Amino acid sequence: MPLIGGLAIAGALAMAVSAASAFEPERTECIAPANPGGGWDFTCRQVGKSLQDLGLIKSTMQVVNLSGGGGGVAFAEVVNKRNDANDLIIAASSATATRLAQNAYPGNTMDQVRWLAAVGADYGVIAVAKDSEINTLPELLEKIKDDPSSVSIGGGSAVGGWDHLKVLIAAQKAGISDVRSVKYIAFAGGGEAVTQLLAGSLQAFTGDLSEAKGFVDSGDIKVLAVLAPERLEGEFADMPTAKEQGIDAIGANWRGFYAPGGMSGEAYEFWVDAIGTLYASDEWKAVMETNGLAPLDLQGAEFEAFVRDSVDNITALSKEIGILQ
Repeated sequence: MPLIGGLAIAGALAMAVSAASAFEPERTECIAPANPGGGWDFTCRQVGKSLQDLGLIKSTMQVVNLSGGGGGVAFAEVVNKRNDANDLIIAASSATATRLAQNAYPGNTMDQVRWLAAVGADYGVIAVAKDSEINTLPELLEKIKDDPSSVSIGGGSAVGGWDHLKVLIAAQKAGISDVRSVKYIAFAGGGEAVTQLLAGSLQAFTGDLSEAKGFVDSGDIKVLAVLAPERLEGEFADMPTAKEQGIDAIGANWRGFYAPGGMSGEAYEFWVDAIGTLYASDEWKAVMETNGLAPLDLQGAEFEAFVRDSVDNITALSKEIGILQ
């Protein structure tokens, strides 16, 4: 498409969002509740760049990495100190729903913030360093069966968080009766977990495809399994699923945003419309394809209902696995 045509479309998109809301953000900010290199960081940076490229925001979105407590530090910061911020959005995912489901954000609930929109779903992966002697998911799980203490698996969520749960689901499907014997080590982000994997401190990594992709491209890690119902397309087609290896484990991590609970109605509508317009754009479809994101088109009230269902479902799963009583 000629540049002038692209600019015209971007301008039209910006006008459409402006018309839907009288609010115009001035100094936009996105909190990524983890260190750089993980899925929340990816969500903030990619969405911020795309919103600016499409003319939906006027200037560069500032990304602030605020790690700790599996997202709990950021959640508390927003609820307690920035409850009425109108220019602020916060990256969220299934990991957020998991921590809320397990009451891991002390004194906080999903109703204290406003849920904006989803931007796709990110399938989970289990990977090892490229030079690892382990080549399949069943091999890894067999080593855990034989000697649980010999295999340390790291991820970017807290103990009991979504990265941890994905491994436990796979272990459960592989017939490991006491999944609590699986040795999981929590890091402040997926990037940090992969760094420790490459340093030899871990034997495996659990995360999402978007945060693993750069390390796959660089040749540092090999993916043992994607936790998708069937093989993904395009450049991800060579990655085997857990299911085809006899481990019927599915793990899709939704990605989206919440906003401060005291955000004004006009600001809330602006962000819902802006992220919805972004999601519908060809530019975002290309981002999704490049990063292995699956479709998940939800905004506003529909997204809030979806998050509520996620929290309820993960609560039930956590009780089944023994993380919650």
